[in-house]
Amino acid sequence: MERNIRAIDATDKVLGRLATEIANFLRGKNRPDFAPNKDGGDIVVVKNVEKLKFTGRKMEQKKYYHHSGYLGGLKEMPLKKLFEKDPAEVLRKAVFGMLPKNKLRSEMIKRLKIE
Repeated sequence: MERNIRAIDATDKVLGRLATEIANFLRGKNRPDFAPNKDGGDIVVVKNVEKLKFTGRKMEQKKYYHHSGYLGGLKEMPLKKLFEKDPAEVLRKAVFGMLPKNKLRSEMIKRLKIE
């Protein structure tokens, strides 16, 4: 199987719409020989992630959560702070959540290159 390289410019694109486009390419849903149990997607290279656009009041309201595993260990980080720190991580989290929750997901996300 041959993997194509897809270059995407993220300038002035909305986060969610861009993430679905990337997830479809990583999964291989654009190919005529698509099979849900096979990892037949392309390599996706995204540029200008710092110029992403957000609709509504997501910058102030959206929060990302993770838990340390200890009691009272729930941590939260607002989108605004995470985007200033690492814009690539915001896109990676959005795409990761849109991929199927199975053993292929970790292999698919490895083919996402953010510059």
